[in-house]
Amino acid sequence: MDLITIVGLAAATLTTIAFLPQVFRTWKTKSAKDVSFVMLITFMTGLFLWLVYGIILSSLPIILANSITLFLNFIILWLKIKYR
Repeated sequence: MDLITIVGLAAATLTTIAFLPQVFRTWKTKSAKDVSFVMLITFMTGLFLWLVYGIILSSLPIILANSITLFLNFIILWLKIKYR
C-alpha cells in the first residue's frame, strides 16, 4: 500500500467517524429537529456522487469513506423521520 492510499484511508477514517457522535446523540435524545432535512438530502446526494466517482476511479479510500458515511447519514435520516 502506497503513501497516497494510506493518507486517503486516514482522511476517510476521520471524516467518517465524525458522523458517529451525531448518530449516537440523535439515537439517545430521540430528536433530530436540529438536523436540517435539506442539508441531509443534499449531503447524501453528494456522498452518492463521490461514491460513484470512487468506483469509477477504483479508489478504495473514496469508496469506503463515502459508502460508510452515506450509511451513517441514512441512519440519521431514518431517525429524523422516525422521531418527527
